Amino acid sequence: MANRITTLFNIKYPIIQAGMIWNSGWRLAAAASNSGILGLIGAGSMYPEVLREHIRKCKAATDKPFGVNVPMLYPNITEIMDIIVEEGVKIVFTSAGNPKTWTKWLQDKGITVVHVVSSVKFALKSQDAGVDAIVAEGFEAGGHNGRDETTTLTLIPMVKEQLQIPLIAAGGIATGRAMLACMILGADGVQVGSRFVASEESSAHQAFKQVVVDAKEGDTQLTLKELAPVRLIKNKFYNDIQELYKKGPTPEQLRDLLGRARAKRGMFEGDLQDGELEIGQIAGLIHDVKPVADIVAEMIAEFEEAKQKVTSL
Repeated sequence: MANRITTLFNIKYPIIQAGMIWNSGWRLAAAASNSGILGLIGAGSMYPEVLREHIRKCKAATDKPFGVNVPMLYPNITEIMDIIVEEGVKIVFTSAGNPKTWTKWLQDKGITVVHVVSSVKFALKSQDAGVDAIVAEGFEAGGHNGRDETTTLTLIPMVKEQLQIPLIAAGGIATGRAMLACMILGADGVQVGSRFVASEESSAHQAFKQVVVDAKEGDTQLTLKELAPVRLIKNKFYNDIQELYKKGPTPEQLRDLLGRARAKRGMFEGDLQDGELEIGQIAGLIHDVKPVADIVAEMIAEFEEAKQKVTSL
């Protein structure tokens, strides 16, 4: 299945395991890489020295390529980038910030840089900034999201129409059929998040994994657009947000309700009522928790089966 993405990252299959906060620790990233795809550690929920520990443990657990996902709006960004270089990480995915800030600095140190966007405009800005590839993420995706509410089905061909560098599709992808569909639309590969939340190796709390498995169509919603749009499971915290919206809250009042460490409480500590439970719309198609190797094997088998059906149309 060699193409521009497998060549860029030196992986077997053009699939990236998303670097999600409170989910993507070294166990998940190493298991993903050992399965022939690209594993990513999610630095957004890690203090710098915790990230260093995860990188070292990941290196010990796999001899395959892996990377780190860095949301650029988080604090300690300079320290995090220094650790990535010191520890010899060769692939960095950046998001939530200006790609010009770090791309050349990282590339000068031999690091491949990919930037995550949610629009054609920012895909082209990222290309101009010199990144090696783009992740274009539709608003079906879980967690923090674009403001434009552009779906993966429409975003990928619009980005592909103007982009020259490799394109990775994200948002609503959990099956081999969805992977094939995105590649037919023009993507060179896919980034998968929610499906890997419900894996044995994810660092998420078991109670949160069960909520993902139990989720049905319509159980998530994009909210908090005045702060940073985020897709959440509809729980007590989500309902509290909706009640506050009835009063026409200021951004400051929304921030006060959000408080600190909501995502950690929900996804990592298992507070299903008052925690922030970030997951994508595709959770409605996820019915079990299983090892990463099994998830990847099933996706590839389904991809090949679907490809045969398409050629017979």
